[in-house]
Amino acid sequence: MCTMTDVRYAILNDAPELSSLVQQTIRISNGQDYPKRVIDRVIDNFSIQNVCQLINSRTVWVAVRGGTLSGTASLDDNTVRMVFVLPSAQGKGIGQCLMQTVEKTARSRGHKVLRVPASLTARGFYSKLGYFDVRELLYGDERTFVMEKSLS
Repeated sequence: MCTMTDVRYAILNDAPELSSLVQQTIRISNGQDYPKRVIDRVIDNFSIQNVCQLINSRTVWVAVRGGTLSGTASLDDNTVRMVFVLPSAQGKGIGQCLMQTVEKTARSRGHKVLRVPASLTARGFYSKLGYFDVRELLYGDERTFVMEKSLS
């Protein structure tokens, strides 16, 4: 599945492109499931400065396909975060490739269970990868699902 995609660790020089990728993906993909005020609030979390802080504080990967930064994912202890694939690159296995990398790393670090806070938009994607709902969270009008997967 990962043969056409190169997955590597993110570096600080990736932050501008990574910030743009995440913001674009949230606007286009998540914008179908959430009101504009929620989208605007979430996008604010992914400024270039905040992305630099994330790269320094957790394990962040980027997927490069055809020379273009096409996706990202991160691991924060046993929690998967920041999984985004450019809308134009979705459905091509990039997200699955990133998640294989995350899960392999989590296993190597001794984690038995992975958690992910999933948006309405991504819930089906994670379900297909074997994650199941643990609970639903509401932050005002932002609805997310905590999902888990056993790694054993």
